[in-house]
Amino acid sequence: MIIMKAYLDYAATTPVRKEVLEEAKPYFSKKYGNPSSFHSRGLEAKKAMDGAREMIAKVFGVGPEEIIFTGSGTESINLAIKGVALAKMKEGKKHLVTQKTEHHAVLHSMEWLEKNFGFKVTYLGVNKEGLIDLGKLERSIRKDTALVSIMYANNEIGVVQPIKEIAKICRKKKVLFHTDACQAIGYLPVNAKVLGVDLMTLNGSKAYAFKGTGLLYVKGGVELLPLISGGGHEWGKRAGTENVAGIVALAKAFELAKKERARESARLKKLRDWFIKEIQKDIPETHLNGSRAKRLPNNVNISFGGVEGESLMLYLDRSGIQVSTGSACTSQTLDPSHVLLAIGREHGLAHGSIRFSFGKYTTKKELEYTLRVLKTVIGRLRKMSAIWNG
Repeated sequence: MIIMKAYLDYAATTPVRKEVLEEAKPYFSKKYGNPSSFHSRGLEAKKAMDGAREMIAKVFGVGPEEIIFTGSGTESINLAIKGVALAKMKEGKKHLVTQKTEHHAVLHSMEWLEKNFGFKVTYLGVNKEGLIDLGKLERSIRKDTALVSIMYANNEIGVVQPIKEIAKICRKKKVLFHTDACQAIGYLPVNAKVLGVDLMTLNGSKAYAFKGTGLLYVKGGVELLPLISGGGHEWGKRAGTENVAGIVALAKAFELAKKERARESARLKKLRDWFIKEIQKDIPETHLNGSRAKRLPNNVNISFGGVEGESLMLYLDRSGIQVSTGSACTSQTLDPSHVLLAIGREHGLAHGSIRFSFGKYTTKKELEYTLRVLKTVIGRLRKMSAIWNG
């Protein structure tokens, strides 16, 4: 039997695009200088890094001096939240606002500030579609609020929050606003000035660039304390020799993402809606998690009644189909998703969820194959289930 391959876990990571790799190749072994060195090879690397920074700044509609390169999206989130919070402590501002469905990088940064520095955090709930209540958000902001952090698009259920409206509320209340936009690049508008955000996190592994690369947009005039001490790299905000090849790759990947966003988003949305329709038509007791309308064009998160998600994922993998039960960053735990619990899914259904996430190389043929395998595997698992009564 010939087994097809269907990689449907683009929300976890993406392959490096050929064009991106070709752009970065010279900076591994030919143009390998340290951009902080003042000789010709170092200046060559610095020129490439500066050019990449300018290109990225254009993609996001900001100034090059507002871009800080980091080692990942997680590091960027930590720098944004902890850096701003620690800077605001001297003003007596020790309150933070976020939502319960954030990535753990946000939630754990908040918890760290609570435990070590006595910060108070308001964790906003969401409705059954995964959206926050803007009125509750506005009422949660206090005089001592240092920062609001709400993600642009959820990494598990793909729900897109009204970032512009949130930014307006934060400006009105004169409080800084950070958004984790790692899942948004290539699918949603990311002009930071138009969105109105003060800080924005991006990374490379979600955009067909390299793992271990990321950046933080920091609006001019926003003070944050560095988390890594050393030399004066990245305007003194992130010490450590810059990853020139990774930075060049980021610039190329983000440039391509902006150029192709409208066409690719439309293509994936069509596939997404067809896939959801076919699943719900052919497989009983299925539940779409998150808003149907306000979601990423490449995200389908479904709970299957009477099925255990990890078992389903492993059976699909045996058939050449790679999916996820949630965030790749928490795949080692058997606890139900905090995101699904927050939208009201009961534990059984939360445990039976699968995230299908599409990307540049996803085809309808792959999805048709996935549907055939999915129906067979779910039927088999439900027959073995002690809790399935269908």
